[in-house]
Amino acid sequence: MQPGAALRAARGSLWRQWQAQPSDQPVALAELDPAAKPWSTGDKASDKAATEALAGELDGLQDLFHADGRYKLLVVLQGTDTAGKDGTVRGVFSRTSPLGVHTVGWRAPTETERKHDFLWRIHQQMPGDGEIMVFNRSHYEDVLVPVVNGWISKDQTLQRYAQINDFERMLSENGTVVLKFMLHISRDEQRKRLQQRVDDPSKHWKFSLGDLEVRKQWPDYQRAYEALLNATSTAWAPWTVVPANSKTHRNLMIATIVRDTLKALDLRYPPEKPELAGLRID
Repeated sequence: MQPGAALRAARGSLWRQWQAQPSDQPVALAELDPAAKPWSTGDKASDKAATEALAGELDGLQDLFHADGRYKLLVVLQGTDTAGKDGTVRGVFSRTSPLGVHTVGWRAPTETERKHDFLWRIHQQMPGDGEIMVFNRSHYEDVLVPVVNGWISKDQTLQRYAQINDFERMLSENGTVVLKFMLHISRDEQRKRLQQRVDDPSKHWKFSLGDLEVRKQWPDYQRAYEALLNATSTAWAPWTVVPANSKTHRNLMIATIVRDTLKALDLRYPPEKPELAGLRID
């Protein structure tokens, strides 16, 4: 079975409403409510308890995923400043072993990285057999920041979309399950979270005056996100838009989708070793 087969949300399912389907209906972020809570029970405490239970379930599935060894899992977390990428890593993967789950937080490319194609550094961080890799930001920064700032042309942008699609198809064909989440928050929610960082000295390290300049480009970034969602949500690596004004709901939704994806892979432990039958340890 190709791992991509486990990624498509079933028609009529809750997930399907939030999985980008550009061939059916182009994504329009303005029509997707960032305050929505489609996965919520309606009670915050219950949602938190469900997320905790899912984190424990993911720990067991990650152990099985590692033992099975047929697949790799790449989880891409993409979103504007304060969208909750760090919080998602903590909330969803809090119980999993650091031996099998790794995280990369992508920053601006180094001088050495800029001397190569934009996917060169990304490919080096792909998960191996039985591993889960979580990207905090990703190669999609290369079709966001340069686009908004006019550093690359429209033709170059389209070329990068095509290269990303080809890259992710190659990953899928070689056993990598690609889950991509766009954390969707409102501009007002971002304002509140940035203000919290300003007001709390323990969070000053998270804040930069440059964040305010980027905030002025909010409409441009929303358009850039819409464009990449429509250009790079593919059969082998579709995007899911996550309404993320609620941190609790964000974690619940993502944990549920990761759990369901792993379960759909029909994971199994390796065959028993005949030589261990009847063995007794003194």
